[in-house]
Amino acid sequence: MDRTEKLHIAMFPWLAYGHTMPFLQVSKFLAQKGHRISYISTPKNINRLPKLPPHLSSNLSFVEFSLPHVHGLPPGVESTSEVPIDKVPYLKRAYDKLRDPLTDFLKNSNVNWIIHDFAPYWLPGIAAPLGVNLVFFSIFNASMFAFLGPPSALQGDRRKRPEDFTVVPEWIDYPCNNIAFKLHEMVNHQQCMDDDMSDFQRMGRLIQGCQFVTMRTCFEFERDAIKLLIKLYQKPVVPVGLLPPLLSLPSNEDNKWEAIKSWLDSQGEKSVLYIALGSEVNLSEESMHQLAFGIEKSNLPFIWVVRNRPVGEGQMNDIIPPGFEKRVSNRGLVLRDWAPQLQILAHSSVGGFLTHCGWSSIIEALKYGRALILFSGASSDQGLNARLLHGKKVGLEIERNEVDGSFTSDLVAATIRRVMVEPEGEVFRANAWAMREIFGNEDLSNNCLNEFTRFIEEFSTSACHY
Repeated sequence: MDRTEKLHIAMFPWLAYGHTMPFLQVSKFLAQKGHRISYISTPKNINRLPKLPPHLSSNLSFVEFSLPHVHGLPPGVESTSEVPIDKVPYLKRAYDKLRDPLTDFLKNSNVNWIIHDFAPYWLPGIAAPLGVNLVFFSIFNASMFAFLGPPSALQGDRRKRPEDFTVVPEWIDYPCNNIAFKLHEMVNHQQCMDDDMSDFQRMGRLIQGCQFVTMRTCFEFERDAIKLLIKLYQKPVVPVGLLPPLLSLPSNEDNKWEAIKSWLDSQGEKSVLYIALGSEVNLSEESMHQLAFGIEKSNLPFIWVVRNRPVGEGQMNDIIPPGFEKRVSNRGLVLRDWAPQLQILAHSSVGGFLTHCGWSSIIEALKYGRALILFSGASSDQGLNARLLHGKKVGLEIERNEVDGSFTSDLVAATIRRVMVEPEGEVFRANAWAMREIFGNEDLSNNCLNEFTRFIEEFSTSACHY
């Protein structure tokens, strides 16, 4: 196959916005290179994506598969943001039922490659007989996968209990600053696992069955972890880059952004704390109160994005302590449900970010050099991200009880003030500011994407079955 010959590449992300968006970014890049892209997901997930620029629409098409119903999943649900964490296993079972429509699509569409997510463990079994190559694209970073280890560890029974994931594994061959889960993170994370097929087993099968692995990272940030993965997997690991999002004016709720911008313009440079815990972190009332009182005790100006809970869990409004908004109204904004996060983080008045440690949010914050107050959520990579960034001294983790995850408002306030204003926090502020050279570097990002694209093209040319 001539390298100039264009490929047909199918994209198959997991059913969560934090997954569908990076997959779309890579799709757009590949389409710009002239390859034909079939982006496969369910109708609601596709409708949530931004509209394509006209020049890409001839090369990039969306393929909608209806999500099959499974017992236990509320009707109409198609993404993780629509269900509490204990219902996510049912979503994975529904996703697994996309095997048949995907098989039919592959048989009739002459696909060369599928770039897939962590969940479809059954994909190698249908792709190999059809001569379709696989790339496992993880939207997470290399440090998480280094901790999880080789396919034999992912699929084996050496780590059965939550406690087994709270220690650094023996295969880590570089200084990693104690990157491991806390017990409360593992207990919570196991709620979203399917008993029949854990996330670790899914990933182990896919790493074994794919041609190569890519991740949302780069050598400049995680050289040691990527090199270890190449050794553990015995196959190529080609980072796709950090995929920093491009700043554009908010198209919806412009008036809301104008009001936020006006408030930020009135604040001092790097004085404002931004707080957002992602769309899927649901804290108990006690935890929300402790967090609120900590924010209040910090005495710093802030913007806090508070999201409504999924249907059936009550409204988040009730969980903010009575009188809180009135007491802080002279120095804080509480925003409900939606906020233009990238625009807020880009504003020069923002100095720090109290985050749930989702990788996308971290990339957005470090693109603008914002120091981090690390408060890990319960899912997937967030605890490991908190340890990684704490170790790199671009932020400080709020201390919590290792068993139940509880914490105090005094510790919240002290951690915020240390990172944002106190002299001993200067190291965090300086290190985070320096990260702009990696996380905000579009040339570096494009170089990674070019290398990834070239690898797919050259692999296709040299593959003996083509």
